[in-house]
Amino acid sequence: MKSVFERLQRTQPQLFSAADIVVPAAQLAAMAELIAAIERVFALPAYRAQVLAQAPEIARLPCAPRGVFYGYDFHLGTDGPRLIEINTNAGGGLLNAYLLAAHGRDELAAAAKQAIVDMFCAEWRLARGTAPLRRIAIVDEAPAGQFLAPEFALFVELFAEHGIDAAIADPSELQRVVTADGERLLLAGEEVDLVYARLTDFYLETPACAALRQVFAAGGVVVTPHPQAHALYADKRNLMLLSDPQALAALGVDAATVDCLQRGVPRTITVNPENGEKFWSERKRWFFKPPAGFGSRAAYRGDKLTKRVFEEILAGDYIAQEIAPPSEHPVTVGEETVAMKADFRCYVYAGQIQLVVARLYQGQTTNFRTAGGGFAPVFAG
Repeated sequence: MKSVFERLQRTQPQLFSAADIVVPAAQLAAMAELIAAIERVFALPAYRAQVLAQAPEIARLPCAPRGVFYGYDFHLGTDGPRLIEINTNAGGGLLNAYLLAAHGRDELAAAAKQAIVDMFCAEWRLARGTAPLRRIAIVDEAPAGQFLAPEFALFVELFAEHGIDAAIADPSELQRVVTADGERLLLAGEEVDLVYARLTDFYLETPACAALRQVFAAGGVVVTPHPQAHALYADKRNLMLLSDPQALAALGVDAATVDCLQRGVPRTITVNPENGEKFWSERKRWFFKPPAGFGSRAAYRGDKLTKRVFEEILAGDYIAQEIAPPSEHPVTVGEETVAMKADFRCYVYAGQIQLVVARLYQGQTTNFRTAGGGFAPVFAG
């Protein structure tokens, strides 16, 4: 695995930091406690009904799989971890398994790789029982040009090691066919059993996703993470509910869970023109995000806003989240030590943390452009 990592370091050095990040065990335990509290809320029928009522129709289709690679992203403060957002197509999980090996943790790396394969097999069994999983399509728009394209190739290699054929594709390359047994999805003339969706078209709404959308809706292919997973977990409007104790109580959430969420989820509220003047005067308190955004796209720290951009936020469909400053960590770059901010990502499946990593950076948001920054392994101290 080290040779793979060395190859990636040469081709995309900005992906990886040489640093090890040590976090107090109590902070890691607090992240796990908060994730468990959120998962309890998300399992409630009342929560699911409320959230799915505002989601597109495709997100309301019955869907057995859970969804792979949930990314719970945190900032760490002196008073504990604070949840920044949840993603359902969190990239980097497999890259970070290889990163563990590069840091001399071969056993942890091997376990992380096996957990990833087991996760995909579990998704398949939830949907198709004992039928054999023969072919996976890793799908993203223009995949060869994606920043994390090297990870797609690693998935192909990993699945092949476990007897599963895999291919990388743009959604426009997928074809829908109707047979006597129902609808099927083809790639290069061969049937696809499961689609690993790295798309940011979370609800499969673009013309390029037409075949995938139709076959998925007809039950002819397993998709993970699927549209319902995004609606339940990653729509940032859900953060408003998670940070509202009255709304949580109305859903039947118990007091201990509400208390845990109050400590760990920054207050999040909707932004509209009616409260624009108040937000502008208090903008330094807030981070502004579009509900369907991903990464740091179209997201702004209030203290960096211009009036022009703020007017665009008011005209758009934005939420505001109270700023939870990231922790800073000393990192050696060349011959000097510099302070790096850190976002901490927990890769989670079925409510269980598989891997914890840091994304080190300087500037306003995670950027994978800072010299000495990038993904770094996290260990308990």
